[in-house]
Amino acid sequence: MSTPSIERLSVLIVEPSPQMASLVASMLRTLRIRLIQDCADAKSAGRLVQTRAFDVIIIDDATPPIGGVGFVKGLRGSTDSPSRQAAVIMMSSAPDTANIIAARDAGVTEFLRKPFATDHLRTRLVSIVSRPRDFVESPAYVGPDRRRREQGPEGEERRAPKPD
Repeated sequence: MSTPSIERLSVLIVEPSPQMASLVASMLRTLRIRLIQDCADAKSAGRLVQTRAFDVIIIDDATPPIGGVGFVKGLRGSTDSPSRQAAVIMMSSAPDTANIIAARDAGVTEFLRKPFATDHLRTRLVSIVSRPRDFVESPAYVGPDRRRREQGPEGEERRAPKPD
């Protein structure tokens, strides 16, 4: 089985640390990804995603001033953003269960714990390309389908039809 191509992805890195942003960009270039842009805060990133479609957004969970989760909620809620359906990879130095759940519920596609290696980033990008999840829009949630398994109901439908 061949590995899907990730080389043509356009990636936005949102990272307040210039050193970390440079390191992530270097990892992406190692993966032969060339369409890379970065910014240091959510406000700058917000302007970029309103004017340009990115395939992937890699964001630090502590991005000022609203944090990564706040940024993703705004992105997913912005119906006029060309990047609304972009895959989002959230990075965190000290994730806990509550942070990971909040990120998932905001519409984050993948999660990376810092520090990470290029292979960890490659794995997330290949997953995004090879197994894209449906984009869900409902009153309570906007983002990639949170279920990773493709599992339909077995036998009779799990939910009974509503009575007429």
